[in-house]
Amino acid sequence: MGSSKEMRIGLVLHPSRDDTAVMETLLSRMTAKGSHVIVRATDIGRCPPGVEAVADDAFADSVDALISLGGDGTMLGALRLVAHRPVPVLGVNLGNLGFLVEIHPEELSEALDRLETDDITLEQHSALLVRGTGEELVGFNDIAIVRIPGQGVVQAALSVGGQRMGRFRCDGLVVSTPIGSTAYAYAAGGPVVSPNLDALIIAPLAPMAGIGRPMVVSASEAIRLELLPESGRAAIEVDGLKLCEVSAGDVLDVVLSPAAGQVVRLDRDRFQRRNQVKLSLLDLPFLPEELRELTPGP
Repeated sequence: MGSSKEMRIGLVLHPSRDDTAVMETLLSRMTAKGSHVIVRATDIGRCPPGVEAVADDAFADSVDALISLGGDGTMLGALRLVAHRPVPVLGVNLGNLGFLVEIHPEELSEALDRLETDDITLEQHSALLVRGTGEELVGFNDIAIVRIPGQGVVQAALSVGGQRMGRFRCDGLVVSTPIGSTAYAYAAGGPVVSPNLDALIIAPLAPMAGIGRPMVVSASEAIRLELLPESGRAAIEVDGLKLCEVSAGDVLDVVLSPAAGQVVRLDRDRFQRRNQVKLSLLDLPFLPEELRELTPGP
């Protein structure tokens, strides 16, 4: 166990939820130890006094660790912020059911003590890097090329490791990391892949011709997707967020960046239990609000 140290803790807020009570707990503990709590300048209006604002473009380089306040979506956003400079990211679950997030608000004080003394386990997560859309895109679950209604289907040629593998004619394509294999790619018929495996999963959405089955390829093999002349315009979604559009002739290169995310784990057994619950729930016909009695407590 290491000694306590001053830190610059960055906060990543849920887009709409009120996180004031949790932030006040953070402030009272961190400032007493001489540490700083910072947020992006665009979020400072939602924070209590004592939180420091940092310019958005300097935020990732200013933090020693991040705390994500929300659910899995907020956690994914936090990981994307520091993908090119990985620092520990701790998820505080303010939702009903989370699998990436680690703790509940009432456990925050203990978690902060352990974070300050390095009494934690860092779980490494790979990220997808997508080039060819102008700005490089980063995703920890998946990237998807999805047809835009009225624009025609997605038609793309696939190359893996520089070798042409075939073509897709479908409603869209999902390229996922192993940790994202139980999300969009699974819904498209893709396999469940161990998070300990460095691989990429390619799953077509409603395939009509060409490659019709999911594929798993090595992380060392770069993926290239070239939209064919007959392809319709398509949207690019990263971890479920639409970021841009592409059209016929555009070329996307996708590679796996190992250890681009460092997720703080205080209890590895808990995370494994949550993963098992997630897999058991994927095929059950329940709505999220109906799952509370089925899922174990923290």
